[in-house]
Amino acid sequence: MSRVIMGIESSCDETGVGLVRLHDDGSVELLADEVASSVEQHARFGGVVPEVASRAHLEAMVPTAERAFATAGLKLSDVDAIAVTAGPGLAGALLVGVSAAKAYASALDVPLYGVNHLAGHIAVDTLQHGPLPSPVLALLVSGGHTQLLRVDDIASKITEIGSTVDDAAGEAYDKVARVLDLPYPGGPPIDKAAKLGNGSAIAFPRGMTGPRDAKFDFSFSGLKTAVARWVENVERAGGEVPVNDVAASFQEAVADVLTAKAVKAAQEQGIGTIVISGGVAANSRLSELAAERCAAAGIELRVPRPRLCTDNGAMIAALGAHVVAAGRPTAPWEFSANPGLSVEIVSL
Repeated sequence: MSRVIMGIESSCDETGVGLVRLHDDGSVELLADEVASSVEQHARFGGVVPEVASRAHLEAMVPTAERAFATAGLKLSDVDAIAVTAGPGLAGALLVGVSAAKAYASALDVPLYGVNHLAGHIAVDTLQHGPLPSPVLALLVSGGHTQLLRVDDIASKITEIGSTVDDAAGEAYDKVARVLDLPYPGGPPIDKAAKLGNGSAIAFPRGMTGPRDAKFDFSFSGLKTAVARWVENVERAGGEVPVNDVAASFQEAVADVLTAKAVKAAQEQGIGTIVISGGVAANSRLSELAAERCAAAGIELRVPRPRLCTDNGAMIAALGAHVVAAGRPTAPWEFSANPGLSVEIVSL
């Protein structure tokens, strides 16, 4: 008998509610994916303000859930289990989602699972491309995280093999966009400008690629600083900053490092499939270069469609479905949000 899983996501500035159907054969079908974003409320600050995000989640949670059930043509009573992001993320924002999930689970008398936001970004790929091979290498690239992960079992066994030592790729995009007077968040406007520029115009550094650097770790702070210094020098000399070329050269440096390390890690781990997930996975140059390098290396590449890459409730519902299917225990009722939850803890 199939089961309906409700997923609630509130780790940052998107309030997401997703509904999936877990079929008897283990497949997961997306029924609804509704998101309310507070990004416009943060834009004037140039970044997410935790208090603003928490308030926005409070206001959006119930309306977003109502839209999800209307889209799926379901009633609350149709829900068989609930999964909610327990971490990592902003403490206040996470608490709104956890509190809502506990309220729904209590009212409906259904099992509740506290799950990992980062694992959700990987699990969401199964909604588009089907079951994940075992093992699979995940390149997780978002505003707050840049990691290489070995996934042996999406419901229980994820191992980090590389991570950023400073800025995540998404953070670097936001900071470079500010330098170039482009809107927040920086990913989409830089991607758009880069399409009109020359990615080889400026030789920006590739961080953590020296012989003494950790093989699979990342660093984007130096790249961000190099872009800012280059722009400052042009402006100091009275020149006009070639925004499109700067954006393209910066983006090329990011995509080059991410894809090179992902392919090398997959080869060394003997893994034949790479999944790229997280908000930055929607970047056109990253997916293009990854496709080229994976094809050359004989590696299968899976990238969810852009809507599934950004934070959403569908990814939490999908992960919840896999956790349910694996027979993992429910979360203890007293569990709370964990802003620093390790990616290796899939469910509480």
